[in-house]
Amino acid sequence: MSDHTKGYLLGVLAVIAFSITLPVTRHAVQWMDPFFIGPGRATLAALPAGLLLLLTRQRWPRGRQWPLLVVTSLGVVVGFPYLSAWAMERVPSAHGGVVLGILPLATAVFGALFARERPSFGFWFFALLGSILVVFFSLKEGGWNFQWADLALLGCVVSASVGYTLGAQLSRTMGGWQVISWSLVIALPVMAPLVGIQSGWRLPQAPLSAWASFFYVTFISQFLTFFIWYRALALGGIGRVGQIQLLQAFFTLFFAWLFLGERIGLDVIGFALAVVVCVYAGKKMPVREEKAVSHDLLEVSGGHDAKEKA
Repeated sequence: MSDHTKGYLLGVLAVIAFSITLPVTRHAVQWMDPFFIGPGRATLAALPAGLLLLLTRQRWPRGRQWPLLVVTSLGVVVGFPYLSAWAMERVPSAHGGVVLGILPLATAVFGALFARERPSFGFWFFALLGSILVVFFSLKEGGWNFQWADLALLGCVVSASVGYTLGAQLSRTMGGWQVISWSLVIALPVMAPLVGIQSGWRLPQAPLSAWASFFYVTFISQFLTFFIWYRALALGGIGRVGQIQLLQAFFTLFFAWLFLGERIGLDVIGFALAVVVCVYAGKKMPVREEKAVSHDLLEVSGGHDAKEKA
């Protein structure tokens, strides 16, 4: 099995896991403040992350890895959790899931900017077409009205796509689980005090189902799924594997229906099929990657030591 195929298979598993995030967050914010959920999930996930780094005796990041990890942390540990929780207090998770449908295009753009990937015209055509379909669907579902929550969701898109791109770069020499673990540990000194300030140093009064949702976004969405996702991006390419997230909107719709009873119509199925075609067609388009990326990362990671881990 080729690395690209492995990347796609791992990417599908990660996208399914990520797609549950908005529905369970939507459920949790009915009893918990979104500004507790954001730093709370990052703080709690940092505990097993730090323990894993300690037990496996991972070396500390070196040189330019530090700023890359900080930006990755700002994207996937701080920005996305905060903004998605705030948005889920205001719009249905199905709506949010579809707005996030432009995430693959944003990831491809940042992959081209930061990771020196050079997608072909055909790739960009199908990526853009799929994103247009998703945005059109989002506006249609929202009654052709723009909402402030949509602005927060667009912030989620930027945060996640930057974090995915830089994290995938780092994972080629550090390893995917090391990247998300260090990102969580780096954010801990800031996020932990915010949890206490927001909650008044008391746990929110919430039913078991809300806590189950909180634990899902903490240990699955914020931590374990990134093990798979960063590995998938590193194996299959940031632009290519990132296109699988076009399907995340429709997985989210399914789980929103399953968990929250949100409506799914025939038009959703039609849009889903159209997006599947775009993903498949984009997969067939060539994406060239400049080899200089690996050399830059070897320098960042410390030369020969990084080369052994790559």
